[in-house]
Amino acid sequence: METGIIPTGSGLSDIQDDIYELIRSIKDPEHPQSLEDLKVVYEGCVHASLYPDTLPTDIPDSEKRYCVHVEFTPTVPHCSLATLIGLCIRVKLEQNYPGEIFFLISCFRLLVFLQLAGQLKLHIRIKDGTHDSVKEISKQLNDKERVAAAMENPRMKEMVDECLSYSC
Repeated sequence: METGIIPTGSGLSDIQDDIYELIRSIKDPEHPQSLEDLKVVYEGCVHASLYPDTLPTDIPDSEKRYCVHVEFTPTVPHCSLATLIGLCIRVKLEQNYPGEIFFLISCFRLLVFLQLAGQLKLHIRIKDGTHDSVKEISKQLNDKERVAAAMENPRMKEMVDECLSYSC
C-alpha cells in the first residue's frame, strides 16, 4: 500500500486493519516488546466510521472522510512514558498519512479524522483520573509547538525513532 493512501474501495474494516498494522509494532519505550505484545494496543482497539455520518454513500472514495478511534492503555496507571507512547503513535501516523495534524489528548483514546487526500486530524485524550499528570500531558500533546520542539530534541527524536524502528 502506498504511504498515506487508502486504496479505492476500502471498507471500514480495511481502514481499521491498516491503522492497527501501523501502530501494533511500535516498541514500548520501557520494555523490549511491542505495544501489541504488552496489550497497550490490541485487535479491536481501532474503530472506523464515515465522517460525518451524513455523507451520501454515492460520493467518490477520493472524497470520503473517515473517523478512526484508536484506544491505547499504558502498562501501568502511573506510566511515566504515556506522553512518549502518544507521541510515537502520533509520529507513526503522521509519517504514513502526511498532512496537517491536530492533537488533543485525554482518555488514552486516539481519535483520528482521516481524509483520503492524506490529511490526518488527530485527537488524543487522557481520561480524568486515569493518570497522575493528565493536565500536563494534555497540554504538551495539544500544543503543536511543544510537539515540534520535542521532535527537535535529539534525545527525544532518538527515543521515538527507536520505538518506531522496532520489528517484531
